[in-house]
Amino acid sequence: MQLDHVDVAIIGAGNVGIAVAYYLVKQHGAQRITLVDPRDPMSLTSAQSGENYRNWWSHPTMTAFTDHSISLMEALDRESGGRLNMTRGGYVLATRRQRPQDLIDNLYRGYGREPGLIRFHEAAAGDYRPPQRTPWSQAPLGVDVLLDQGLIRTTFPTLDPEIRTVLHVRRAGSISAQQMGQVMLEAIRAAGGSVRRAKVRGISAGAPFRLELQSDQGTATLKADRIVNAAGPYLRDIGRMLGDEPPVHNVYQQKISFEDRLGAIPRTLPFTIDLDPQQLAWDDGDRELLEANPATRFLTEPMPGGIHCRPEGAVNGAWVKLGWAYNKASSDVFAEPPMDPHYPDILLRGASRTHAGLKAYIGRLPRGMHHYGGYYTMTPENWPLIGRTNVPGAFIAGALSGFGSMAACATGALCAAWINGAPIPDYARALSGDRHADARLMQELVALDKGAL
Repeated sequence: MQLDHVDVAIIGAGNVGIAVAYYLVKQHGAQRITLVDPRDPMSLTSAQSGENYRNWWSHPTMTAFTDHSISLMEALDRESGGRLNMTRGGYVLATRRQRPQDLIDNLYRGYGREPGLIRFHEAAAGDYRPPQRTPWSQAPLGVDVLLDQGLIRTTFPTLDPEIRTVLHVRRAGSISAQQMGQVMLEAIRAAGGSVRRAKVRGISAGAPFRLELQSDQGTATLKADRIVNAAGPYLRDIGRMLGDEPPVHNVYQQKISFEDRLGAIPRTLPFTIDLDPQQLAWDDGDRELLEANPATRFLTEPMPGGIHCRPEGAVNGAWVKLGWAYNKASSDVFAEPPMDPHYPDILLRGASRTHAGLKAYIGRLPRGMHHYGGYYTMTPENWPLIGRTNVPGAFIAGALSGFGSMAACATGALCAAWINGAPIPDYARALSGDRHADARLMQELVALDKGAL
């Protein structure tokens, strides 16, 4: 049933908007809520999720935030009988640097100095537990820092032999983001909530708000006592309608997945990130052509680290997923997505430095390779916006650039608490727009971004 007047209208039916509705239902007993989106639920940015999660951050606020979200996902997985398909192989962060003190300092900054949480392994022998296909509830916490190349080679034999340090983050793994959203949607509908497929054409602020909607059935007006902007890459557009445009921009990032018929990536490999900058290898002719074109010259210059790889699907499957978020240019979400047909080749050239077996696929990717992309919606400091806005009765839940699926549950729970005036965790205010008035915090984030902390 479609109501003409609801308590809360949530604009955006991605994982974040769904999570807001779910925690309004689960923790606050809401019933008259609706999700408004012109597309099917979870069919835009959420459909392009890497479906990974971790509590690895260089700032304790973000660590607390994702720890909270992982705990909520674990509860959802238990209550649903394992439908989230949570794994706990961890994140492997690899570098060719020997004992990189800045990375180790960031571990302590993010995790604190609780005894036993950050463990160093400087010899092949010891109590290090390699990744295993055990239930997430049995996996260790904290981080294992592998400083012995022999131990690294034994545990991760397909990594570049020049890797000298591995940070193995243990409260990390993969989930089925689509299943997570579906579980929440079922609970929302069971409690009387609804999904309304329509495009928001305008919003009149007041008590109540009036949303002008357009759908295949024509135009309609929806009244809502409160409103949540969870519109993903359209956060600014909805904010503009409300008269409170958030400071965000969209960056389009791409990924590929394909069937690894050659077995280049072990099925037990955790989600692995090469932290080191890259210098792609080109033959002289290709390099000359690339250097001559201003649009491609960057491919011949040092490129940032961050290439990631992991097995996709079941342990007895064969697909792998690769990504490299090197794009820094903002995109217009109303234009055609800026897919680069050369991206798979560029990515493979970089990833084969970390996993040599991938070289065999350069120029020979299997038929059926999936090349796709999605928008990272981000604030300048790349922290989310969750909580109240400057418009009374209007709230925001978004700007989760690259961590939307893993942080959706905590985002939903926090936003639901803001809406109902309920207590919020100590860290939550720093994730709202309030942080921009905190000069000390903003200076700290600028220093972190520049590597000064």
